[in-house]
Amino acid sequence: MAVSYNGLWKLLIDKNMKKVDIMNQVGISSSTVAKMTNGKLVSMKVLEKICEKLDCDFGDIVHYEKETKDGGQ
Repeated sequence: MAVSYNGLWKLLIDKNMKKVDIMNQVGISSSTVAKMTNGKLVSMKVLEKICEKLDCDFGDIVHYEKETKDGGQ
């Protein structure tokens, strides 16, 4: 399973925000942001907090990317 948070990074750019801004405003750790940067899973609670702060929906910030059978994209 592959998860992409590209929607979140684009939304931050649109709102002229940096990753550190969302960390401070939402109260998430740098390790959580690192997981997201590397496409790792984070809790729904974290996503909920981000959505509430940015006034968006889960689908705006996270996307499931289906992997091929050989493990590539």
